[in-house]
Amino acid sequence: MLVNMKTMLAVANEHNFAVPAFNTPTGMIMRGILEASEAAKAPVIIEVHPLELELARPSFITALVEEAHKASVPVCIHMDHGSSLEQIMTAIQCGYTSVMIDASSKSFEENVALTKKICEVAHAVNVSVEAELGTIGTTKQDMDTTSSTEIRYTDPQEAARFVEETGVDCLAVAIGTCHGIYPKGMIPKLQLDLLKEIKEAVKIPLVLHGGSSNRDEEIAAASRMGINKINISSDIKDPFYRKCREVLQDPYIREPDAIYPPCIEAMKEVIFHKFDLLGTTGKAHLYY
Repeated sequence: MLVNMKTMLAVANEHNFAVPAFNTPTGMIMRGILEASEAAKAPVIIEVHPLELELARPSFITALVEEAHKASVPVCIHMDHGSSLEQIMTAIQCGYTSVMIDASSKSFEENVALTKKICEVAHAVNVSVEAELGTIGTTKQDMDTTSSTEIRYTDPQEAARFVEETGVDCLAVAIGTCHGIYPKGMIPKLQLDLLKEIKEAVKIPLVLHGGSSNRDEEIAAASRMGINKINISSDIKDPFYRKCREVLQDPYIREPDAIYPPCIEAMKEVIFHKFDLLGTTGKAHLYY
Protein backbone atom coordinates (compact mmCIF):
# COMPACT_ATOMS: atom_id res chain seq x y z
CA MET A 1 0.00 0.00 0.00
CA LEU A 2 1.50 3.30 -1.11
CA VAL A 3 1.11 6.16 1.39
CA ASN A 4 2.67 9.53 2.06
CA MET A 5 4.80 10.38 5.08
CA LYS A 6 2.10 12.33 6.89
CA THR A 7 -0.17 9.28 6.94
CA MET A 8 2.62 6.91 7.91
CA LEU A 9 4.06 8.96 10.76
CA ALA A 10 0.73 10.03 12.24
CA VAL A 11 0.18 6.41 13.26
CA ALA A 12 3.74 6.04 14.55
CA ASN A 13 3.37 9.25 16.57
CA GLU A 14 0.11 8.07 18.12
CA HIS A 15 1.48 4.64 19.05
CA ASN A 16 5.04 5.67 20.06
CA PHE A 17 7.22 3.82 17.58
CA ALA A 18 9.54 4.78 14.73
CA VAL A 19 9.54 3.74 11.08
CA PRO A 20 12.97 3.11 9.56
CA ALA A 21 13.75 4.97 6.35
CA PHE A 22 16.19 2.90 4.32
CA ASN A 23 18.22 4.52 1.56
CA THR A 24 17.57 2.47 -1.55
CA PRO A 25 19.78 2.99 -4.62
CA THR A 26 19.25 -0.34 -6.44
CA GLY A 27 16.60 -2.89 -7.25
CA MET A 28 18.33 -5.58 -5.22
CA ILE A 29 18.32 -3.45 -2.08
CA MET A 30 14.69 -2.53 -2.77
CA ARG A 31 13.80 -6.21 -3.00
CA GLY A 32 15.44 -7.04 0.32
CA ILE A 33 13.73 -4.16 2.12
CA LEU A 34 10.28 -5.04 0.83
CA GLU A 35 10.70 -8.76 1.52
CA ALA A 36 11.79 -8.04 5.08
CA SER A 37 8.98 -5.52 5.61
CA GLU A 38 6.31 -7.95 4.49
CA ALA A 39 7.79 -10.79 6.57
CA ALA A 40 7.89 -8.53 9.67
CA LYS A 41 4.47 -7.02 8.93
CA ALA A 42 6.11 -3.63 9.33
CA PRO A 43 5.50 -0.28 7.61
CA VAL A 44 8.57 1.04 5.84
CA ILE A 45 9.98 4.16 4.23
CA ILE A 46 12.05 3.71 1.10
CA GLU A 47 14.09 6.81 0.49
CA VAL A 48 16.14 7.72 -2.53
CA HIS A 49 18.67 10.56 -2.28
CA PRO A 50 19.08 12.87 -5.31
CA LEU A 51 22.50 11.32 -6.01
CA GLU A 52 20.97 7.85 -5.84
CA LEU A 53 18.21 8.98 -8.21
CA GLU A 54 20.82 10.32 -10.60
CA LEU A 55 22.49 6.90 -10.62
CA ALA A 56 19.31 4.82 -10.83
CA ARG A 57 17.39 7.13 -13.22
CA PRO A 58 13.79 8.35 -12.71
CA SER A 59 12.32 5.07 -14.00
CA PHE A 60 13.54 3.46 -10.77
CA ILE A 61 10.90 5.47 -8.88
CA THR A 62 8.26 4.12 -11.28
CA ALA A 63 9.31 0.62 -10.29
CA LEU A 64 9.23 1.54 -6.59
CA VAL A 65 5.71 2.95 -6.93
CA GLU A 66 4.51 -0.24 -8.61
CA GLU A 67 6.10 -2.45 -5.93
CA ALA A 68 4.66 -0.27 -3.16
CA HIS A 69 1.14 -0.59 -4.57
CA LYS A 70 1.50 -4.39 -4.57
CA ALA A 71 3.04 -4.61 -1.09
CA SER A 72 1.02 -6.05 1.79
CA VAL A 73 2.42 -3.37 4.14
CA PRO A 74 2.35 0.46 4.02
CA VAL A 75 5.21 1.90 1.98
CA CYS A 76 6.25 5.55 1.66
CA ILE A 77 8.63 6.67 -1.10
CA HIS A 78 10.65 9.61 0.12
CA MET A 79 13.28 11.94 -1.34
CA ASP A 80 16.15 12.24 1.15
CA HIS A 81 17.93 15.60 1.45
CA GLY A 82 16.49 17.52 -1.44
CA SER A 83 18.15 20.91 -1.48
CA SER A 84 16.26 22.97 -4.06
CA LEU A 85 12.82 23.56 -5.52
CA GLU A 86 14.06 22.01 -8.76
CA GLN A 87 14.96 18.73 -7.04
CA ILE A 88 11.64 18.67 -5.20
CA MET A 89 9.69 19.24 -8.42
CA THR A 90 11.63 16.39 -10.07
CA ALA A 91 10.74 14.13 -7.14
CA ILE A 92 7.05 14.98 -7.34
CA GLN A 93 7.01 14.38 -11.09
CA CYS A 94 8.76 11.01 -10.62
CA GLY A 95 6.14 9.77 -8.16
CA TYR A 96 7.66 10.23 -4.71
CA THR A 97 4.94 10.49 -2.05
CA SER A 98 7.13 12.48 0.33
CA VAL A 99 10.05 14.90 0.02
CA MET A 100 12.65 16.42 2.28
CA ILE A 101 13.83 19.97 1.78
CA ASP A 102 17.09 20.44 3.65
CA ALA A 103 17.81 24.13 4.11
CA SER A 104 19.36 23.62 7.55
CA SER A 105 22.66 25.22 6.49
CA LYS A 106 20.83 28.47 5.70
CA SER A 107 19.67 31.10 8.18
CA PHE A 108 16.49 30.43 10.14
CA GLU A 109 14.56 32.92 8.01
CA GLU A 110 15.82 31.44 4.72
CA ASN A 111 15.04 27.92 5.93
CA VAL A 112 11.50 28.99 6.85
CA ALA A 113 10.91 30.73 3.51
CA LEU A 114 12.11 27.82 1.35
CA THR A 115 10.35 25.18 3.44
CA LYS A 116 7.08 27.12 3.36
CA LYS A 117 7.31 27.37 -0.44
CA ILE A 118 7.97 23.64 -0.76
CA CYS A 119 5.01 22.87 1.50
CA GLU A 120 2.72 24.98 -0.67
CA VAL A 121 3.81 23.13 -3.81
CA ALA A 122 3.92 19.60 -2.38
CA HIS A 123 0.75 19.73 -0.26
CA ALA A 124 -1.22 20.76 -3.34
CA VAL A 125 -0.61 17.26 -4.77
CA ASN A 126 -0.80 15.31 -1.47
CA VAL A 127 2.97 14.95 -1.12
CA SER A 128 4.21 15.36 2.45
CA VAL A 129 7.23 17.43 3.45
CA GLU A 130 10.08 16.91 5.89
CA ALA A 131 12.46 19.72 6.84
CA GLU A 132 15.49 19.99 9.10
CA LEU A 133 16.38 22.44 11.85
CA GLY A 134 19.80 22.30 13.41
CA THR A 135 22.80 20.61 11.85
CA ILE A 136 23.47 16.88 11.68
CA GLY A 137 27.19 16.10 11.75
CA THR A 138 29.07 13.97 9.24
CA THR A 139 31.71 11.25 9.50
CA LYS A 140 32.87 12.16 5.97
CA GLN A 141 31.57 8.77 4.75
CA ASP A 142 28.08 9.82 3.66
CA MET A 143 26.61 11.01 0.39
CA ASP A 144 25.22 14.24 1.84
CA THR A 145 28.07 16.58 0.96
CA THR A 146 26.23 19.57 2.49
CA SER A 147 26.63 18.18 6.02
CA SER A 148 28.75 20.01 8.56
CA THR A 149 31.50 18.33 10.55
CA GLU A 150 29.96 19.89 13.65
CA ILE A 151 26.53 19.40 15.22
CA ARG A 152 24.37 22.46 15.86
CA TYR A 153 21.68 21.25 18.24
CA THR A 154 18.04 22.04 17.56
CA ASP A 155 16.54 24.72 19.82
CA PRO A 156 13.08 23.62 21.07
CA GLN A 157 11.50 27.06 20.87
CA GLU A 158 12.92 27.69 17.41
CA ALA A 159 11.51 24.32 16.37
CA ALA A 160 8.02 25.27 17.57
CA ARG A 161 8.18 28.55 15.68
CA PHE A 162 9.54 26.83 12.56
CA VAL A 163 6.69 24.30 12.47
CA GLU A 164 4.06 26.98 12.97
CA GLU A 165 5.44 29.24 10.24
CA THR A 166 6.08 26.57 7.59
CA GLY A 167 3.29 23.99 7.99
CA VAL A 168 5.84 21.18 7.59
CA ASP A 169 4.63 17.61 8.24
CA CYS A 170 7.65 16.26 10.11
CA LEU A 171 10.89 17.76 11.37
CA ALA A 172 14.42 16.36 11.43
CA VAL A 173 16.18 17.44 14.61
CA ALA A 174 19.83 17.51 15.67
CA ILE A 175 20.35 15.74 19.00
CA GLY A 176 23.83 14.26 18.55
CA THR A 177 24.01 11.97 15.50
CA CYS A 178 26.21 12.12 12.39
CA HIS A 179 25.73 10.75 8.90
CA GLY A 180 27.72 7.66 7.94
CA ILE A 181 29.43 4.91 9.93
CA TYR A 182 31.40 6.21 12.91
CA PRO A 183 35.17 5.65 12.74
CA LYS A 184 36.98 3.84 15.52
CA GLY A 185 37.16 5.95 18.67
CA MET A 186 34.18 8.15 17.76
CA ILE A 187 31.34 7.38 20.17
CA PRO A 188 28.12 9.37 19.62
CA LYS A 189 25.79 10.19 22.48
CA LEU A 190 22.22 11.22 21.89
CA GLN A 191 20.92 14.15 23.90
CA LEU A 192 17.68 12.49 25.01
CA ASP A 193 16.87 15.26 27.48
CA LEU A 194 16.97 17.72 24.58
CA LEU A 195 14.72 15.40 22.55
CA LYS A 196 12.20 15.45 25.39
CA GLU A 197 12.20 19.27 25.40
CA ILE A 198 11.73 19.41 21.63
CA LYS A 199 8.85 16.94 21.72
CA GLU A 200 7.12 18.98 24.42
CA ALA A 201 7.36 22.05 22.18
CA VAL A 202 6.60 20.34 18.84
CA LYS A 203 3.69 17.94 18.41
CA ILE A 204 4.34 16.78 14.84
CA PRO A 205 6.46 13.65 14.20
CA LEU A 206 10.21 14.08 14.63
CA VAL A 207 12.96 12.58 12.49
CA LEU A 208 16.45 11.37 13.36
CA HIS A 209 19.10 11.42 10.65
CA GLY A 210 22.38 9.57 10.99
CA GLY A 211 20.70 6.47 12.42
CA SER A 212 23.53 4.05 11.57
CA SER A 213 26.14 2.86 14.10
CA ASN A 214 24.48 4.40 17.14
CA ARG A 215 23.96 2.50 20.38
CA ASP A 216 20.89 0.27 20.17
CA GLU A 217 19.61 1.33 23.56
CA GLU A 218 19.73 5.04 22.65
CA ILE A 219 18.01 4.52 19.30
CA ALA A 220 15.33 2.40 20.95
CA ALA A 221 14.78 5.06 23.61
CA ALA A 222 14.54 7.85 21.01
CA SER A 223 11.90 5.89 19.10
CA ARG A 224 9.72 5.82 22.24
CA MET A 225 10.27 9.51 23.04
CA GLY A 226 8.96 11.22 19.90
CA ILE A 227 11.28 10.18 17.07
CA ASN A 228 8.97 8.57 14.51
CA LYS A 229 11.31 8.22 11.53
CA ILE A 230 14.94 7.13 11.65
CA ASN A 231 17.16 7.28 8.57
CA ILE A 232 19.35 4.23 7.98
CA SER A 233 21.71 3.92 5.04
CA SER A 234 25.20 2.68 5.91
CA ASP A 235 23.97 -0.02 8.29
CA ILE A 236 22.20 -1.92 5.50
CA LYS A 237 24.61 -1.19 2.65
CA ASP A 238 27.59 -2.39 4.66
CA PRO A 239 26.43 -6.03 5.14
CA PHE A 240 25.09 -6.15 1.58
CA TYR A 241 28.38 -5.18 -0.04
CA ARG A 242 30.56 -7.07 2.45
CA LYS A 243 28.72 -10.24 1.46
CA CYS A 244 28.99 -9.21 -2.19
CA ARG A 245 32.78 -8.95 -1.93
CA GLU A 246 32.87 -12.30 -0.17
CA VAL A 247 30.81 -14.01 -2.88
CA LEU A 248 32.93 -12.51 -5.63
CA GLN A 249 36.07 -14.12 -4.23
CA ASP A 250 35.02 -17.01 -6.46
CA PRO A 251 36.30 -15.89 -9.90
CA TYR A 252 33.74 -18.06 -11.71
CA ILE A 253 30.64 -16.45 -10.21
CA ARG A 254 29.25 -13.77 -12.46
CA GLU A 255 25.50 -14.29 -12.77
CA PRO A 256 23.35 -11.88 -10.72
CA ASP A 257 21.14 -14.71 -9.46
CA ALA A 258 24.23 -16.29 -7.90
CA ILE A 259 25.76 -13.07 -6.55
CA TYR A 260 22.89 -11.14 -5.01
CA PRO A 261 20.61 -13.55 -3.07
CA PRO A 262 23.12 -14.10 -0.22
CA CYS A 263 23.78 -10.33 -0.13
CA ILE A 264 20.06 -9.66 0.23
CA GLU A 265 19.80 -12.19 3.05
CA ALA A 266 22.75 -10.64 4.92
CA MET A 267 21.12 -7.22 4.64
CA LYS A 268 17.71 -8.52 5.74
CA GLU A 269 19.16 -9.70 9.05
CA VAL A 270 20.00 -6.08 9.86
CA ILE A 271 16.62 -4.84 8.64
CA PHE A 272 14.75 -7.29 10.90
CA HIS A 273 16.86 -6.09 13.83
CA LYS A 274 16.02 -2.45 13.06
CA PHE A 275 12.29 -3.20 12.92
CA ASP A 276 12.46 -4.87 16.33
CA LEU A 277 14.61 -2.10 17.78
CA LEU A 278 12.32 0.72 16.65
CA GLY A 279 9.11 -1.06 17.60
CA THR A 280 7.98 -1.31 13.97
CA THR A 281 7.58 -5.08 13.77
CA GLY A 282 3.93 -6.11 13.54
CA LYS A 283 2.61 -2.55 13.26
CA ALA A 284 1.30 -2.76 9.66
CA HIS A 285 -2.18 -3.71 10.90
CA LEU A 286 -2.58 -0.26 12.43
CA TYR A 287 -2.90 1.24 8.94
CA TYR A 288 -5.81 -0.87 7.73
